[in-house]
Amino acid sequence: MTAAPATPGVELGPLLAVVLILLAVGAALLVRLGSLGDAREVLVAAGRATVQLALVSLLITAVLSSVGWTSAFITLMVLVASATAGRRVTGSALRGRWVLVPIAAGVAPVLGLLLGTGVMPARPVSVLPIAGILIGGAMTATALAGRRALDELRTRHGEYEAALAIGLMPRDAALEVCRPAAALALVPALDQTRTVGLVTLPGAFVGVLLGGADPGQAGAIQLLVLIGLLTVEAVAVLVTVELVAAGRLLRPGR
Repeated sequence: MTAAPATPGVELGPLLAVVLILLAVGAALLVRLGSLGDAREVLVAAGRATVQLALVSLLITAVLSSVGWTSAFITLMVLVASATAGRRVTGSALRGRWVLVPIAAGVAPVLGLLLGTGVMPARPVSVLPIAGILIGGAMTATALAGRRALDELRTRHGEYEAALAIGLMPRDAALEVCRPAAALALVPALDQTRTVGLVTLPGAFVGVLLGGADPGQAGAIQLLVLIGLLTVEAVAVLVTVELVAAGRLLRPGR
């Protein structure tokens, strides 16, 4: 008699709660002791993640029950990603509302290509997780590019003024100063793609394997996600830099 295969996943229960609390508190203490920022942000982020994932776990069956609900949830993800990136870049979701443009500009064509070519099945259970990965990548790239671009324009304002003095238009002068720094926002995606399978086994790969697919299918889906992410983030960074150069993304006092 053979033993039943173990169920993949994490055992739910009090022990899991204790481990999660220890990890969150440990991270907060390290941030505080190392003067890396506000330790409360770590605890708030951990708490929000817990509540949000619990709600999503309860709602996911309803969300995946129809194309309409899935589309609505994807729209909500884009709006939340825009608000988060806007706060990171400008300090205010309202002031940073223009970050919706790079996020949507990066995600929409890639998701449309995957669906239009039939490479990705037009089923909610397939579309929702991949859309979430692409939106998350666009959010991160937009936030990093916007912050770096604005920081660079502030610290190298003299170079910006010099570029104006020799006849460059304001947009061109701003791009000369901030574009190289903003391009560093692509480094995480590039490194993840270069080292996939050697350093990391990303979530899409592991999730498809746990779902019962063979390694070849899992690898193909992960490759699709990674290269799609590169395109999404490249578009997001490019549009973000243009918005900074055009003065659409500003911090208080500018």
